[in-house]
Amino acid sequence: MDNLGISLVTIIIIAANVIISFKGFDDRGFFEKYKFNVGSIKRGEHVRMLSSGFLHADTTHLLFNMFTLYFFADAVVAGLGNFHFIIIYFGSLIFGNLLSLYFHQNEYWYSAIGASGAVTGILYSAILLQPDMSLYMFFIPIPIPGYVFGIGYLLYSIYGMKNKIGNIGHDAHFGGAVGGYVVTLLLMPSLFKTNLGYVGLLAIPIIILFALYKTGKLK
Repeated sequence: MDNLGISLVTIIIIAANVIISFKGFDDRGFFEKYKFNVGSIKRGEHVRMLSSGFLHADTTHLLFNMFTLYFFADAVVAGLGNFHFIIIYFGSLIFGNLLSLYFHQNEYWYSAIGASGAVTGILYSAILLQPDMSLYMFFIPIPIPGYVFGIGYLLYSIYGMKNKIGNIGHDAHFGGAVGGYVVTLLLMPSLFKTNLGYVGLLAIPIIILFALYKTGKLK
């Protein structure tokens, strides 16, 4: 995918992530106060649903998320505008955390941080707007169609959720992707006409997750 520049709104989001993350690196009390934590959120500290999305575990975690955001944000800005980009970003962040809260509602100790849900939502919005975009992955010498990556990533997230793979918030990633998918379609329903086949393909993992949950096979 060609990135022709970086919009002001993308710069602001990246700057906010960098400033708040570095504050968290240096101030453990600040980090603990604003991270995602099920017990704290259930006690009414709802600001964590947003603030946790601007905290990161370390510089590698931060750089990976911001690098991904940099490459996909302006495709969404170009397609939908700055205001709708912000709606998708924060909608994906909240949706990802809501899904995490739902799946971990009885695990009062469960904590998480990172912009991954929001960034994944932007990535999926970009794929939905430009499904024929090509993505290049490390160690894979050929371009991957955006919609193939989208489906594969969500299927892997379901697998990760089911098998609790790694110290990764797969449910937040999945929730963020679904948030980006749903909000983008609400903002641009014409995609049902212009990209209906891709809209259907990207819905497959969402249907699979719902089916696994309803049949009790997700746990």
